[in-house]
Amino acid sequence: MSTVTLTVELPELTLRSPSRTDILGVGVSVINMDDAIRQCDELIRSNGQGYVCATDVHSVTEALSDPTFRQILNGSLMTAPDGMPLVWIGRLRGNTRMRRVYGPDFLLEMCRFSVQRGYRHFFYGGKPGIADQLSARLTALFPGLNVAGTHTPPFRPLTAVEEQQLIALVGQTKPDVFWVGLGSPKQERFMAQYSGKLKCRLMVGVGAAFDFHSGAVKEAPRWLRNSGFQWLHRLIQEPQRLWRRYLLCIPEFLWNVGLQSLGLRRYGHET
Repeated sequence: MSTVTLTVELPELTLRSPSRTDILGVGVSVINMDDAIRQCDELIRSNGQGYVCATDVHSVTEALSDPTFRQILNGSLMTAPDGMPLVWIGRLRGNTRMRRVYGPDFLLEMCRFSVQRGYRHFFYGGKPGIADQLSARLTALFPGLNVAGTHTPPFRPLTAVEEQQLIALVGQTKPDVFWVGLGSPKQERFMAQYSGKLKCRLMVGVGAAFDFHSGAVKEAPRWLRNSGFQWLHRLIQEPQRLWRRYLLCIPEFLWNVGLQSLGLRRYGHET
């Protein structure tokens, strides 16, 4: 069977990205939560444009066999360390500033911070009704939060007509931050494809944050999230959907990290 390699035209960033550490060819940003908020704020205020990927073990493993996806992660404004194993690896390499930038927490912190700035938010993704529930909960949690709009897309690629409708909708609502909750790697591919087309400054892929903060799915307790075993909690909740992701990708990740650490295999990331 022949394979076709797709070339992705990534938007040119107008702001210098944070430094990165190479984990299996993916340049994971050496940041903490404060750094991530500051970087996004600077991008919006400077009228720049870019997208943020909240990346975990699954995404890094996916990028091993998919050069196009790897290119998308490495072309972001930030590829934030969403999973604790990425933080541990980064800190073992001497990046003591590196902390977990967990997508659902980043969504809350960015909303909290943006109230004083007056930034406008758009929520795109989730099952029917989820984006609206998310918007209602966040505006109740953060009085003064400016939600420009929400949209639930079909569970398939957009048609040409739907794409033009989305571009028109975003053009009318003029959000500063466009949150994408489509799950990985779908949301990263969406951001790379539309970052230059949609009239917003910042796109952020936060996956499960839509389900967690809308109340559709129960989130793991904080102690479990910090332990590195949050994946087990999610697996118990959604075994049919997630068993293959976790039970196959974790051994593959550990094996390849071992090879990289011993210098037996190189995975130079592209920027």
